[in-house]
Amino acid sequence: MVDGFIVRKLVRVLSEVVLLACKELIDDAKLGCAEMVFKDVCLEILAKARLVLTNEQFEELTFFAAERMKEERVPGSGRRVRIR
Repeated sequence: MVDGFIVRKLVRVLSEVVLLACKELIDDAKLGCAEMVFKDVCLEILAKARLVLTNEQFEELTFFAAERMKEERVPGSGRRVRIR
């Protein structure tokens, strides 16, 4: 029988991997999508991530996505500028 502690630790590690993957997907979408498409992609990622992340991780991902949505790309430069 598998120890409960080991299972919880494994689930935590896997959810950290999912969190990192979601952040990378959001960053990739920011660079490769039009603004409205990017926002739709973020919402889709958040909806699916909610099912597997802890509450704290989901809050972190939500904040991350919100910050990326506030940034505007400078056309042609590939650089992002934060809009306040």
